[in-house]
Amino acid sequence: MATFRKQKNGKYHFEIRIKGHEPVRATFDRLTDGKIWASKIESDIHLGKHLNLKAKKYTANDLIEKYIDEELPKRKSDIKKFKTQLAWWQKEIGEYFLTNITPDLLSSCKKKLLEEPSAKPQNKDGKRSPATANRYMACMSIVFTKAVKEWGLLEKNPMFNISKEKEPRGRVRFLTDDEQEILLKACKQISEDLLLFVLIAITSGARYSEILNLRWQDLDLRNNQYHFIDTKNGESRGVPIASVVANKLNEKSKIRNLKSDYIFSTSNGNLIYMRGLFYNALAIAKIKDFHFHDLRHTAASYLAMNGASLLEIAEILGHKTLSMVKRYSHLTIKHTSRLIEDTASKNIYKNL
Repeated sequence: MATFRKQKNGKYHFEIRIKGHEPVRATFDRLTDGKIWASKIESDIHLGKHLNLKAKKYTANDLIEKYIDEELPKRKSDIKKFKTQLAWWQKEIGEYFLTNITPDLLSSCKKKLLEEPSAKPQNKDGKRSPATANRYMACMSIVFTKAVKEWGLLEKNPMFNISKEKEPRGRVRFLTDDEQEILLKACKQISEDLLLFVLIAITSGARYSEILNLRWQDLDLRNNQYHFIDTKNGESRGVPIASVVANKLNEKSKIRNLKSDYIFSTSNGNLIYMRGLFYNALAIAKIKDFHFHDLRHTAASYLAMNGASLLEIAEILGHKTLSMVKRYSHLTIKHTSRLIEDTASKNIYKNL
């Protein structure tokens, strides 16, 4: 809202105060000029055209550092990956003031993301995949959104004007029966802990972080149920424990590490780096083109092939919507066909 006062020298001093913005001030010889100015500035602020004064003082590096200090520790997963992506943005646009970060600049950054070589290339040419480029853009977009909604440093998110790259259909790679047998033998060869870890993944569809962060108090071994607490989607869920896994957990509980509440911990109480051991097992088993997350696909695929509905698969895996599990729909066709046939044979008039 604009206010003004007449100074001793006869000039008019205007001040505009609007929530979320620093005060804007100006002095005019004529009252009419001041009112016209105030009306225009208020309109520009409401339309998002007036530059926030804080944005003129903040660089992208300042913004990213603020996010790393205040918000990054609150993330439930992928903190290391998120920090790597933010470091890339600091290198590319860190010295720019927020007022100078334009869609054209961000579009150039997207182009560079797609052209640069990747440390773990998904494309044959060794460059980042469109999906990876999108994750980098989404990472910075989250920071911009925080600057808009909570910190009052930007009027709008400049990333909203940047189109996403088209991504290939979601990967569905799961273990064949032969691969499963060979992999489990390789895991056992490395350690019983790794074997148990992989068995939990295959039978529950849990994420790597969910299994690694399991504590003994998260298990109900009497009723054979996991309690995955505060998961990636922000909710906790209970999942039944398969009997083959329950037996191994009961055995492990008898010799559990008293220095840690976590199931998979070293003698010093630190968490075991299971991902590295898993890739060693893949090398021993000579299984190609397979990632730990594909065990989650394996669990979902097994559920689908054994008659689970998409809704049941989503509930077990912890998906909030069915869109993520539609990739398994073709595996439920046999069960669905049998269901329709059984229903028809019981309910359709026979003498047609």
